[in-house]
Amino acid sequence: MGKLYIVPTPIGNLEDITLRAIRVLKEVELVLAEDTRTSGKLLHHFEIGTPMQSHHMHNEHKTVDNLVQRLKNSLGDIALISDAGTPAISDPGFLLTRACLEHGIDVECLPGPTAFVPALVNSGLPNDRFVFEGFLPVKKGRQTRLKLLAEESRTMIYYESPHKLVKTLTHFAEYFGEDRLISVSRELTKLYEETIRGTVKEVLGYYTEKPPKGEIVIVVSGKK
Repeated sequence: MGKLYIVPTPIGNLEDITLRAIRVLKEVELVLAEDTRTSGKLLHHFEIGTPMQSHHMHNEHKTVDNLVQRLKNSLGDIALISDAGTPAISDPGFLLTRACLEHGIDVECLPGPTAFVPALVNSGLPNDRFVFEGFLPVKKGRQTRLKLLAEESRTMIYYESPHKLVKTLTHFAEYFGEDRLISVSRELTKLYEETIRGTVKEVLGYYTEKPPKGEIVIVVSGKK
């Protein structure tokens, strides 16, 4: 049978891709990409000519069975990538991985970039124990989740979009308290990378005055 490779890609700086990732992307028969236009630029940069196929949250339920069958029929190995970072971490990938394992297909995940790791390490907050929450619920279940997380003693990590950051920090002030320590990392590995640290109140004030742009990771200290 064929093999599924989970291949992390740079979250910004193209130098962060591994030599092994480049080799695997060249050797497989097919690359599954979240957005073929975005990934096409990456593959072109590293002179990778492997055919691509779209695989994203809106079509993955429909394509999983065909992909599993392709691998079972030994039609070549497949690599799964997302727009940036490690697939299945707040990106498509889990469904296909689970389906492959259920059918006895080998799955191998390469090590590589994931945005929350550098954000956690450079936050200055305790990182011996932490919980990754990804994106909070937008509406339904948001208050319930925040009430539960207000009692969490481990460091917490969240992803957030720039236009929702101030709203989320406002909720943190309400549920966690204005004095809770946090760190907000923006545009990691890119030209305008920035990390702002302080209390929820201080960081909220900063981004209220300076609306953020780019990808954002929030690291929040646990309850003492």
